[in-house]
Amino acid sequence: MVRTVFGVGVLAIFGIVALKLIFGVFGALVGFFFVLLFIALKIAIFGAIIYLIIRIFSPDSARKIRETFTGA
Repeated sequence: MVRTVFGVGVLAIFGIVALKLIFGVFGALVGFFFVLLFIALKIAIFGAIIYLIIRIFSPDSARKIRETFTGA
């Protein structure tokens, strides 16, 4: 039982060290990734709104756009 408690403690310490390494050393890289993710999300939402407008006002054009990206 003492060995199990000791093993969990060592694992927790390794986890804390790994988190400090990831968010300390690579913090800028993680932040840059989230900025790119946020920009991609905004572009995807904007594209979906534009596609929805095209689909409402011109269903034939929307079908052509969908076929362009998905194939025939």
